[in-house]
Amino acid sequence: QAYNCLIHFYKRMRSLLFLHCPIRNLTNYRYKIPSYLCTAKLCSTMTLKDNSAVLSGLRKVMKDKRYVQEPLAAYIVPSCDAHNSEYLADVDTRREAVSGFSGSAGTAIVTQSQALMWTDGRYHLQAVKEMDINWTLMKDGLADTPSQADWLCTSLGSGQVGVDPMMMGATAWSVLAERLESSGLQLVPVETNLVDLAWAMNVSNPQPARPESQVFPLEMQFTGRSWQDKVEEVRRNLKEKGAAVLILSALDDVAWMLNLRGSDIAFNPVFFSYAAVTEKEVVLFINPAQVTEQVRHALTTEDMGESVIIRDYQTIKDYISSTVASTAGKIWLSDTASQGLVCLVPLKRRLLRVTPIALMKNIKNPVELAGFDACHDRDSAALCQYFCWLERTIDQGEITEITGADRLEKFRAEQEHFMGLSFPSISSVGPNGAIIHYRPAPDTARPITRTELYLLDSGAQYRDGTTDVTRTIHLGTPTLHEKECFTRVLKGMIGLATAVFPNKTKGHCLDSFARQHLWQVGLDYLHGTGHGVGSFLNVHEGPSGISWRVYPNDPGLQAGMILSDEPGYYEDGNFGIRIETLVKVVEVKTKFTMPSKSTFLTFEPVTVVPIQAKMILAELMTQQELDWLNGYHQTCRDRVGPVLKQMGRTEALEWLFRETQPIG
Repeated sequence: QAYNCLIHFYKRMRSLLFLHCPIRNLTNYRYKIPSYLCTAKLCSTMTLKDNSAVLSGLRKVMKDKRYVQEPLAAYIVPSCDAHNSEYLADVDTRREAVSGFSGSAGTAIVTQSQALMWTDGRYHLQAVKEMDINWTLMKDGLADTPSQADWLCTSLGSGQVGVDPMMMGATAWSVLAERLESSGLQLVPVETNLVDLAWAMNVSNPQPARPESQVFPLEMQFTGRSWQDKVEEVRRNLKEKGAAVLILSALDDVAWMLNLRGSDIAFNPVFFSYAAVTEKEVVLFINPAQVTEQVRHALTTEDMGESVIIRDYQTIKDYISSTVASTAGKIWLSDTASQGLVCLVPLKRRLLRVTPIALMKNIKNPVELAGFDACHDRDSAALCQYFCWLERTIDQGEITEITGADRLEKFRAEQEHFMGLSFPSISSVGPNGAIIHYRPAPDTARPITRTELYLLDSGAQYRDGTTDVTRTIHLGTPTLHEKECFTRVLKGMIGLATAVFPNKTKGHCLDSFARQHLWQVGLDYLHGTGHGVGSFLNVHEGPSGISWRVYPNDPGLQAGMILSDEPGYYEDGNFGIRIETLVKVVEVKTKFTMPSKSTFLTFEPVTVVPIQAKMILAELMTQQELDWLNGYHQTCRDRVGPVLKQMGRTEALEWLFRETQPIG
């Protein structure tokens, strides 16, 4: 208590004196705290959200026998929705509502006396800044951080641990339940979401309504395949696996299979739905108010062929139960499907594995690949316009992280087929760049100046594809240290981009290609190196990826996949550096061949935005790396130049040619 009083006194004095520096190293003075643990009460550089009312309400309903059979020892609040989505509609931001932490990944555990948040290295700094005094950060990814299950088993003597079964995957549920049981604890389903109940008590900031935006069909010129063709491939998979039905619960799986898009979740063109495919029918579970006549027509086959049956979103559980009762085959659900759905299927009839749709959409067809190239040409033109404008106007008046990002969005909105952003722009200056998934806010936005690094990670949704690009620039004179760090990150990006590897190599086997030059001088970054990208869908798309972690459903890299190549380096309190280019997997001819591995692959850039030459220490680059960079910049000229010329953007075109002059 004395320690807490000291902290409160320090923060009060800081506010009175208008001191805005973070409270650093305070943990070293009184207690030795494990490196994985950081209490939110120890540092803050921004206005904290007051979520104490929701947290207090949650603790009350954890003991309310109208909702639980006996008082819960702990309640788990995952960060997903009922579809295991990464990005959420406002109505589903339960973890943020109770904790204040807005990052896209993290799990909260609440007891009557403690509130803890597990999140990975991308969000450590952000979580500390956003959570209030009630919360403790558990730094997931560090060697000495206990897992959620280990913490529960060692911290709770006995009792029940509750969670909404629609918010936890069945696989994760089974693993956690077994671990808790071994320590005398019980994982129990709580059918009524307790955060929703607590949120409803907060009259000053009530839970938003579920969105009901209208869905729209995506034309064949963008999809390259009809929904009927995709369904037939699914049915071939069903037959091979002896399954009676495939239940799709991931929102992007449903949207891709049926060639539909929506806007229920910001930045993600998806809509709340489930789908089922059997040998004889295709069923879409959706709020009927979201279905237009245009959608009904798109889901109807001409000449009295098959049409998609539309049922209410809320009837998915009844459908699964009736299918179990009326069929004898396996019920195929994704291994990420919720426990709330999977528990409806008898154990012997469950087929829990990655869906065929997830694998089908991961490998882009020729039309989708052409769309990716086309939308990236236009998107890169918008970025060239923005950087040109920034250089020209930075001395004429203050441009902040927010106003800069807003101007970039205007440039993008001028492009054909623009539908919106693909995620909130990470427009970050100086120390804000060290917050990996930073999002500027009025109380944190720094001015873009000629004295600090500017990291811009942004992307857009176009009807013909999705973009995601990061460039780090300096509008003045970078330090030698900044240039060396940048150059080592660039060498890593090129190292991965030029890698040659056998067909179906797992992504984790390539991760060190991007880190090796940082490792040589004792540096690293706390995030993965690459993620899949959807085709006018989610900017983060599985099941493939490139990381030190093993992706459980990684099918191995194959021609036609689109991934990001994005190493970085982040120096807390100073700057962040990331260079991200989307690449497509293509076949490559090798000097030799062998029967067992006849197909080799490499990457080809899709993003065509120049990499700032002034940030590069050419003496650290090999001739092969310089040749690649010069070739890449020529590609930028060849693809983006015609777009800018057609638009009449003479200044941006001149900027493009100036920034792509050969190096070395």
